[in-house]
Parts: sequence; C-alpha cells; structure tokens
Amino acid sequence: MAAENAAPDPAQNPAAASGSGANSDASAPRPGRPSRPRPPARAPERLRTVHETSAGGLVVDGIDGPRETQVAALIGRVDRRGRMLWSLPKGHIEQGETAEQTAIREVAEETGIQGHVLAALGSIDYWFVTEGRRVHKTVHHYLMRFSGGELCDEDVEVTEVAWVPVEELPDRLAYADERRLAEVAGELINLLQSDGPAALPPLPRTSPRRRPQTHSHTRNRRSDEAGPRQSGPRTNGCGPGT
Repeated sequence: MAAENAAPDPAQNPAAASGSGANSDASAPRPGRPSRPRPPARAPERLRTVHETSAGGLVVDGIDGPRETQVAALIGRVDRRGRMLWSLPKGHIEQGETAEQTAIREVAEETGIQGHVLAALGSIDYWFVTEGRRVHKTVHHYLMRFSGGELCDEDVEVTEVAWVPVEELPDRLAYADERRLAEVAGELINLLQSDGPAALPPLPRTSPRRRPQTHSHTRNRRSDEAGPRQSGPRTNGCGPGT
C-alpha cells in the first residue's frame, strides 16, 4: 500500500522522466516556430531639470481714486481648447536685469503701457514638463502704478489686452495663484490710500541676473499655435488709461 503513494522511479517509467504526456506536449516548442526572446525592458529616461525665473506686474490705473474706478491691465491668450485665458503680464528675467526691471519691461512689451513699481505682491512657483525638460518656474509679481502709454496688443504672443475693473479681477483671472495676488494687491492699495507710500512694505532686494536662462512655454498656448490674429476693430483696442 505504501508503494502507491511513492514517486515514480524514472528508471522504470521513462515517460515520467522525459515529461511526456498531455501536459508536456502543450508546453513543448512546436517544430518550425522557434521561440523569440523578449527584448529587455527599457529604463525610463531621466529628464533634465532646469530652473527658470520670470517677473511681471499688476498695473493699476486710478490707484489713488475710489475702488470702483480702478482698472488693471491684463493680457489674454487662447489655449488649446479655444478659451481666452486672462493673466498678468510677465516674462523671463534676461541677463543683466533685476526682477523689477523685468516686470517693467515685460509690462511695456505685452501691453504697451508703462508702470512704476510700488511693492512686491509675492512669488509663484510651479513645475511642468516641456521639450524634454522638467522645469521649475518661479515668477515674481509687483504692484505697479500706471504711468503712461497706450494699451495695445502688438506683442505676437498676446491675443488680447484689456483694462479690467479691479473689483472684477477674481472673476477674470484664469489662475488661482494670480487671483490670490489680486487679493494682496487690494490690501496694499488700501494701505497706500490710508497711510501713504511710506507704509508699503519695502521691496525685496534683488540682484541683476548673471547668466542667461532657458525659455520654456506652458500654461498658455505657444505663440506658434495660437491661430490667426483678429483683424478689424478690437473690443479692447489701443488707448490710454482711464
């Protein structure tokens, strides 16, 4: 009886030793169809990380007057879904520029107007992947007083420019982080009107950028994807501040 539970002896049962039978036939390679080795799995490529710094500003016209008469300059770009996204003018800090100088230049280039820096609104930073790079972007924003010029959208990367009532900024700005900056701007404007310019926080000290940096695009559509420009009269047009 014990022999019934014992393992078969390969010497007495060659079929068992060779693996013959229904199960072995299914696993054996078929003649004429050699098995192909699988290629080794490719390790994911590591993206190069770069750090980029930009600066921009919220330019307010009528900053010393009643809140209901104050307007701010915004830029609009069309995204891939065809939506107009409104945001603050901004751009990369070029070699030899401070953040404040960049904010003034970018506002002029993207909106056609000039502004005087009054105070820092704060900085925004975020990560994104583009063109084979992992980019860490930091943007410094400033509250600026309108000082001249005419609102115009001649910059090829901007679809629209407009004076927007300051009270409407929370509804018009597309990005939550910039809506928070608009809230800070409202607090600083109240402080400016109640206690004067000396009551504003001092500007953080910045140094001119010593090296050039990469220029990556995100959040909005790239200028070469924005589609045809509008022609004829514009709803916002070009013109002086109120």
